[in-house]
Order: sequence, then C-alpha cells, then structure tokens
Amino acid sequence: MATVTIRDVAKRAGVGIATVSRVLNESPLVSDETRHRVLAAIAELDYSPSAVARRLSRGKSMAVAVIAPFFTRRSYVERLQGIENVLSTSGYDLILYNVETVARRDECLRAVPRGERLDGLLILSLTPDDDEVRQFAALGVPAVLIDAYHPALPTVQIDDVAGTRTAVQYLIDLGHRRIAYIGETLDQNPLKFQPINDRYQGYRAALDEAGIPFCPEYHRQGKYGWREARHMTHELLDLPEPPTAVFAYSDTMAFGVLEAAQQRGLDVPGQLSVIGFDDVEIAQYFRLTTVRQPLHESGARGAELLLECMDSDDGVASPAVGPRHIVQPTELVIRSTTANVATIDLNAEVAY
Repeated sequence: MATVTIRDVAKRAGVGIATVSRVLNESPLVSDETRHRVLAAIAELDYSPSAVARRLSRGKSMAVAVIAPFFTRRSYVERLQGIENVLSTSGYDLILYNVETVARRDECLRAVPRGERLDGLLILSLTPDDDEVRQFAALGVPAVLIDAYHPALPTVQIDDVAGTRTAVQYLIDLGHRRIAYIGETLDQNPLKFQPINDRYQGYRAALDEAGIPFCPEYHRQGKYGWREARHMTHELLDLPEPPTAVFAYSDTMAFGVLEAAQQRGLDVPGQLSVIGFDDVEIAQYFRLTTVRQPLHESGARGAELLLECMDSDDGVASPAVGPRHIVQPTELVIRSTTANVATIDLNAEVAY
C-alpha cells in the first residue's frame, strides 16, 4: 500500500500543501469550510506526517535550509519557531546556518544551495544579489526571503518605516519634543540589514512631519546589544538637556535603556519614556511599550510560501495562494514605559 503524503491530502481537499500545513498547525488563517474539507481528507486517507515515509515515497531529501544572521537574537528565535512549526508538521527537516560575517554570508548563499541536497531555502534578513538569485533558479532550489526583499523572490516583510513613525508620533502626541533614537550604526552595516536604515528614516520622518528640528546629539548609534544601548543612554542622560523620551531600535536595546535609567535612579515613565521595537516574548514582563511585529507568524508564513513553491512545477508559488510579496502589519503596544510629558517637571534638577 502506497504511503499517503501531504500532497495527497492537498489534492483530495483541493487546496495547496501550505493550507494543509496551516490546518495541522491550527492556524486561524484558514476558513472553517476549508478546515473541515482538509480534516475530512486527512481522515479519509488516514494521513499521518512522517518524514521518513515521505522521503521513501517521494525520493526527496525532505530538508530545507534556513540561513539566518545572529540567530540567537530573540527576534530570530521567534521567527525560527514559526518556521519549525510549519516544516516539522509537513515532514521536513530544518538545517540551520548561522551568519555573523560578510564572508560567512557569501559562503552560505553561494555554497549551501550547490553543495547540499535541499528541497528549498529560507533566507532571513539577508538580501541576495541578482547573481545569487539566478544561481538559485539554475540549481532548481526554490527560495523565500523573510525580513528582506528581492523583486524576483517571494518575500515576507513589515514596513519598518511606518512602524517607527507610529511609535515616535505616539511620543509626540504625549507632548515629547526631546526624543532620542538609539540604534545600530548606519554606516557600518556590512550585512545590509534593511531595518537599520528604515527605522532611522521613520524616526526622522516623524520629527519632520511634526516640525520638530532634528538634534544630532539625540541620535546615538553603535553595536547591537543591551550593554551598548545602556552605555549610549548614559551618554544621553549626561547632556545639558537630556531627552524626555527614547525610541530604541529593538526591544533588546530598549532593555539597555531601562537598565541605564534604573542605574541613574530615574523613574520610567515618570522621568523618561521608552519605546522598543519587535515585541519579543519577554517584553511584556518588562511592561515595555513597543512596536509589535508578527515574528512567529512571519516565520510560519515564509515557510508556507516555500511549501507552495516546492509544490509547484516551476518552483514558483501560484498566484492563487496569495501575493508573492507579503507586507505584514505592525501594531503599537502601549504598556507602562511611556507617559505624557506633562507629568515630567522639565525644569527640575535631576541628580544623575
């Protein structure tokens, strides 16, 4: 008796394999009617996900490579969890490649698709050049980008500019005018992470639209990390007119801002408002106001796009399964680290 595969279930239900994966993962993105149809097909065919069985039945490697920079960062961990949930349910193994240097990036994007027997490739936050994209196509390796963009590949992104503008505008609406920005170095971005520039541009755009002059002293940039952010915050607090609010490039850097404020004996938000970006899982325990991006969902959606590409004859997701370039929404989550500037005595001397 032939082994039943996820492709068989999809065919019986009249859907794509990504839809079957969503049903197995109890995703809310599937309509009730489609969910019932898929579950009925699973029951009729007595389907049970099995990586070994699928390898034998389809003659494929049943492996997907994920190339991710600094994958121990909290935002990448949550994206990887979304990817793993989808791929494991669909019977695929995940091979993870960590990138921390330009040389390693070049090695992974050029050598991994050529040297490994892979069914597909997921690339996080790294934008391949045109030659690399052509190589993927020549090797017949479907690829999907998450948190990056190339016009020839399916992508899952957010609008970092808009998300940051919303956060800074919220501070402006609270009456803040001395708003600082703490982020990664703009002119030392060897891996060309798009959010580094986009979030800074969102900060500048919000100030410009509100008619608030940009103050270079309020822009602090350095290496990524909470220790670096803590150091930059101390520099800001030493200014003759320190900021009343800080927007941090990420939640991790916002945690460094909060620690510096605690070391100075400053009340947050009574004397300093703080906003982060990402809404990683532990942000709620810090009661951090932050810009939420759907990290887990972006990983899952990218994996679903890849499943559709691998299921097609030409390695390209069908328009019927949705857009190839997905921009997911962001949301400002207001917690306890922001307050109206009217609660701050700007003329009071604070002992730093």
